Amino acid sequence: MSEPLLRVDDLKVHFPVKTGAMFRRKVGAVHAVDGVSLTLARGETLGLVGESGCGKSTTGLAIMRMLAPTAGRIEFEGQDITCYGKKQMRPLRQRMQMVYQDPYGSLNPRMKVRDIIGEPLVVHGLADDSGAYQDKIASLMRTVGLLPDMADRYPHEFSGGQRQRIGIARALALEPSLIVCDEPVSALDVSIQAQVVNVFVELQQRLGLAYLFIAHDLAVVRHVSDRIAVMYLGRIVEIAKRDTLYRSPQHPYTQALLAAVPVADPVVEASRRRVIVSGEVPSATNPPSGCRFHTRCPHAFARCRAEVPQLRDLGDGQAVACHLQEANA
Repeated sequence: MSEPLLRVDDLKVHFPVKTGAMFRRKVGAVHAVDGVSLTLARGETLGLVGESGCGKSTTGLAIMRMLAPTAGRIEFEGQDITCYGKKQMRPLRQRMQMVYQDPYGSLNPRMKVRDIIGEPLVVHGLADDSGAYQDKIASLMRTVGLLPDMADRYPHEFSGGQRQRIGIARALALEPSLIVCDEPVSALDVSIQAQVVNVFVELQQRLGLAYLFIAHDLAVVRHVSDRIAVMYLGRIVEIAKRDTLYRSPQHPYTQALLAAVPVADPVVEASRRRVIVSGEVPSATNPPSGCRFHTRCPHAFARCRAEVPQLRDLGDGQAVACHLQEANA
């Protein structure tokens, strides 16, 4: 096995909770990410799914070093970047980029599309040759399905799907090896989502990109991912190859997520087994002891409330953090 492009070990990101108007005193912490480990190979797409607030986006931002990790280790292309500052990260930005969730808020409304896409080239000193610079922007626009003669327009003159294509073109400008996609289609109309997802797939096949694809829509993740990791309240509870996860989910939370995805065939939909999850997601400021899902899990027993389950390898690339699966093994 070759060295993975990205390796994350026991990543933790905690945000302090403070009180007091003048003397700010720490009274707790939000455990947004609490022990995430994953790997990503070159040219692979790892889907990261879970409910809103489970820590998916925070994980992506920490990997990009846009948030400082509280603990853990992040390796990119064999380099430990966990403690890198802005100056050390600057050259690495050429090889790791991000596509954001909001195609409206992520583009400067006062800049023309030409300048938005070309800004990374300017920042990294790769825009010395004016002719080559213009040709590069035109090529990037064609790559994402936009016409080069649109380059002098402003973001407000484009639809949501077109704006997201502009964001993708900007991310591609420096020819990265990794792109973190933070729910890149969730703000788009359903009719446009498939078009943008297909752009991601085609670019990966053509350029050999690796994606960390963060989403809450399991149908979208299934279309683009090679492997899928499922998060709940700051921790990964299951990770598996795409087809394995959808065919044979092992964690009760994964089973509940998949059961909630509607099926177009009414006969199949009527015959599906219902998985009911009661209660609300606990607070990340005071997460439950033991398995964090035990307060909502219909199969929880005493060990679940006392002991934190660790990811256990089930073979064929599937791992699950569940005491019930271990007891039934």
